[in-house]
Amino acid sequence: MFVLPPLPYAYDALAPILGEPTLRTHHDKHHARYVEVTNTLLTEAGAKPRSLEQVIRDAAAKGERKLFNNAAQAWNHAFFWECMTPTFVAPSGGLAQAIETSFGGMEGLKAKFVDEGFNHFASGWAWLVAEKGELSVISTHDADTAVTRDGVTPILVCDVWEHAYSLDYKNDRKAFLEQWWAKLVNWRFAEAQFAAADGQGEAYRYPEAAKAAA
Repeated sequence: MFVLPPLPYAYDALAPILGEPTLRTHHDKHHARYVEVTNTLLTEAGAKPRSLEQVIRDAAAKGERKLFNNAAQAWNHAFFWECMTPTFVAPSGGLAQAIETSFGGMEGLKAKFVDEGFNHFASGWAWLVAEKGELSVISTHDADTAVTRDGVTPILVCDVWEHAYSLDYKNDRKAFLEQWWAKLVNWRFAEAQFAAADGQGEAYRYPEAAKAAA
């Protein structure tokens, strides 16, 4: 029903910030399991959804916690992979201007983002989001996701579950966040998301259900 999207780069492309063993375990085991369970639950329910985003919103509205957790985690991980690149390029254009307006520049945004992720209690996600043309940094617990927030477009996300960084950084979440921010953020992807938030192009969507209506 829903596919496990391949990584948009080689397993070793983000080393040494994130090593190949981390990506293989994180993508091929954790992410794959969320997709597998989501598909199983939907099949058992006889559902044929056309988008994972709608699955997440419907599950949240109906209080279907197991489906929500797995579907949201599948989405969050797929978005997370897109938020990283082995070819780092600083932000520009409208996004760079918005960062200046909202945070006083990149250093201000970095400090806010790293602090939000580092001080987030237990498992979750650190997000840069856009709402009504303004940027803000938030965090969500466990599987919670920006997908369910009306009028909010996710720009970037970093996984702060321990399995995202423990093989490379042990329990040093702050070091992981600082290295991630300095060297891995895919600002070209973020720029496209920010433009979509302003009605220019489409925001990221999880790959369509494979032949869902067939």
